[in-house]
Amino acid sequence: MTTPKITHCIFDMDGLLLDTERVYTEVTQEILDQYANGAKFTWDVKSKLMGRTGDESAKMVVDTYKLPMSVQEYLDITAKIQHEKFPLVRPLDGVERLIRHLHMHNIPIAVATSSTRSKFELKTSQNQELFALFDHIVCGDDDGIKNGKPSPDLFLVAQERLGNPPSDQCLVFEDAVNGVEAGLNAKMHVIWIPDENILKLSNDGETHGAIQVLKSMAHFDPLTFELPAFGPKGPEIITHANLA
Repeated sequence: MTTPKITHCIFDMDGLLLDTERVYTEVTQEILDQYANGAKFTWDVKSKLMGRTGDESAKMVVDTYKLPMSVQEYLDITAKIQHEKFPLVRPLDGVERLIRHLHMHNIPIAVATSSTRSKFELKTSQNQELFALFDHIVCGDDDGIKNGKPSPDLFLVAQERLGNPPSDQCLVFEDAVNGVEAGLNAKMHVIWIPDENILKLSNDGETHGAIQVLKSMAHFDPLTFELPAFGPKGPEIITHANLA
């Protein structure tokens, strides 16, 4: 397969740029310990929530575990715990290197996150300098976003704010299957960088349509997509066998 020439890059945030998915897991498990007799928040359930809006995810948790509360009550409880934990999250492996590199070479870049604007500001409060390098930040409650992932709304709005480059020149970076599907629904190319627990839920060699599957952002090689090179080491494209 011939790799495309990429001119614009769009990034998911949770679990891709920042280690926030770990916080979501910890907070959800705390709720289940208290209200669901310690039921386990499994990756099978978590994988279905990733990339969705906060309201959608909350409803799925409340319904799946039959929690004795409304969706709004669940959101209120989790918000209090998240407010303490989210400011402590850090960028994941390889993120700072790639973002600074693309910015330095004037490659247009955007964030497209299902998080609300207020949650985005909370999560990035200790990493503001890094996120200031992005040309645009698109959040789940911005104008023009009617549906969360796997609908393409977030990526289409990001594309518009980047000046409407051709879809086949846009490269989306995602960690969630819902996000991969959203990028493909926007007719863009997608790099999938899943948590190894998500990868284990897929069939061996499954890519969900992504053009590459990488172990971390550190394994991305810009030169593959005719972006400016930043080092001699090429990408490491992984399969289930690599993670065994």
